[in-house]
Amino acid sequence: MPRLLTKRTYSIPVLALALAVPATAVAAPEGGDAGPRIGLAPAIPAPLLEPGANLRAEMRRAARRIRAERRARLRRERREAFASLPGGVSIETLESIASCESGGNPAAVSSDGSYRGKYQFDYGTWESVGGAGDPAAAPEAEQDYRAALLYSQSGSSPWPICG
Repeated sequence: MPRLLTKRTYSIPVLALALAVPATAVAAPEGGDAGPRIGLAPAIPAPLLEPGANLRAEMRRAARRIRAERRARLRRERREAFASLPGGVSIETLESIASCESGGNPAAVSSDGSYRGKYQFDYGTWESVGGAGDPAAAPEAEQDYRAALLYSQSGSSPWPICG
């Protein structure tokens, strides 16, 4: 047990403080014009769940809704990014190539490591369309743009199987 409050030097100020706090409440004038009073209304809890609802089920539904909203936002952003593709390349064409080449995975790397990214670029082809660094590390929107550039320059020949 701490010995601080058992000492006389500390117990007297603590006792004086304890007696002073209730005195301030008593000192308020009754009935007179004391100005506006500040207080709390009775709290009414807002129901978070419907009666009988399962919290885990509600959390799963909320998580699914959040994931669906995120997917919709990403699709919208992707459509906006594709709106300015070079050479009039269609979204469907690029999606078809990406699906065949990498399953649409922007970080895909071939088994021997020579083809990388969503469209399985090799380093030389990637650099020929203005890319720098590792194609698999580039943002998906950049990979889409570079693939559209390549398609507008060379057609489907860079993708002999999937083009």
